[in-house]
Amino acid sequence: MVTTISVPETDSRNGYLPTSHPNPSLQVTADHRIKIVDAPVRSAGPGEVLLHIKATGICGSDIHFWKTGCIGSLVVEGDCILGHEASGVVLKCGEGVENLKVGDRVAVEPGVPCNNCFLCQEGRYNLCEDVQFAGVYPYQGTLQRYKVHPAKWLYKIPDNITFEEAALLEPLSVVLHGIKTTGLSLGKGVLVCGAGPIGLIALAAARASGAHPIVITDVEPKRLAFAKDFVPSAITYQVNTKIDAQSNAQEIRKLFGAENNEYQAPPAVLECTGIESSVCTSAYAVRRGGVVCVIGVGRAIMNNLPFMHISLAEIDLRFINRYRDTWPAGIACLSGGILDLKKLVTHRFTLEQADCAMNLCSDVTKGSIKVQIIDDVDAAVLE
Repeated sequence: MVTTISVPETDSRNGYLPTSHPNPSLQVTADHRIKIVDAPVRSAGPGEVLLHIKATGICGSDIHFWKTGCIGSLVVEGDCILGHEASGVVLKCGEGVENLKVGDRVAVEPGVPCNNCFLCQEGRYNLCEDVQFAGVYPYQGTLQRYKVHPAKWLYKIPDNITFEEAALLEPLSVVLHGIKTTGLSLGKGVLVCGAGPIGLIALAAARASGAHPIVITDVEPKRLAFAKDFVPSAITYQVNTKIDAQSNAQEIRKLFGAENNEYQAPPAVLECTGIESSVCTSAYAVRRGGVVCVIGVGRAIMNNLPFMHISLAEIDLRFINRYRDTWPAGIACLSGGILDLKKLVTHRFTLEQADCAMNLCSDVTKGSIKVQIIDDVDAAVLE
C-alpha cells in the first residue's frame, strides 16, 4: 500500500528532489564492484514521469556488466545504477503528460531512442545508436526506489497483472522479438538452447505458438528439471561437455526423430545462451535451410563458427537486438492467460539486499531462475 505523505517542492536549482527522501540504489563501478548507494532523485521534466519502482528483475546483462565491465561496445566507465526489467507506480507527471496520472501502475520499456535517426524513422528504433538504455552506462537503471522515465515508454498494466509479472515483460519482449524474427510455425519443431530465464520464456512462448515438438537444452540439470515442470510437454537434453558441438547436435536430432530423416530435424532454433559452443550446436542441429536465431548475449568475437556448414546448408543465421513494439502484445499475453510466467520468479529480495541478489543470480548452481528486487516500502506520492 502506498502512503501519501507531504513532500517539499523540487529544488529548481538542480532539478532534484530534496535529499530527505531515501533512494537506495544498486550501482556497478568501473572496477567491477557493486555497492548500495543512496542516489539523488531527479524531478520529472516535460513529458516525463517520476516513478516508484516496485519490481526489478536481475538480468544476465547486469551480471555481465558487473563481472566483465562490458557487453561488446557497451562499457562501464563509471558508477552506474543497474536494472532495466521493471514496473512501478506513477508518483508525479511532468508538464505535457496526458496518457498517465498519479497512481497508475505501469511497466517500463527501458530504452529511449533518439527518434531522429533513419532507423527510428523507419520504426526500427531498437537499432538506434543513440538510445538511452536504463542500466547501461551512463544511463541510470531501475534498481533504485525513484526513477524518472519518459511517459511515452511506459505502459499501463491491468489489475490482473502483478508488479512482478509486469517486470517480466522486458525479457518476454526479447523472446517475442526473437520468435517474430525466427517465424515459428504451428506443428513444426523448435530447439531452445539454454534453460535460463530467456530460454524458459522462449520455451513457454514456443509452446503457446503451437510449435511441436520442442527440445530444450542446458548443462545444468536443475534448470532442465525446472523446464520440464514449467512446460511438461518439453523434451529436455543435458548438454554433454565432454563431446563436441556436432556430436551434441546429433544427439539432439535423435530426440526429433531425425537420425535418418533430415525433414524431422527442427526447422528453427532459438539460441538463448550466446555461448559459442551452443551456437555451433544450433547450426548443426537445425534442418538444412532452417533458421537459427541467436537471442543470447555472447562474446564480442566468435572464432569457431562452422562457416561452410552454415553456407552449404543455407542455414539462415539471424540475430536480434532487444525488441520493438512488444509491450502491448506482452501485456495481452499475460492478462489474457496465453502465458503464465509467475513460476519463473524463484527468489525475491528487498532493494537494500540487491547486492545479495546479484551474488545469488551469478551462480546458476544455487537454483535461481529469475531473481527480483521488490520494493514494498511506503513511498512518497507527489501531488
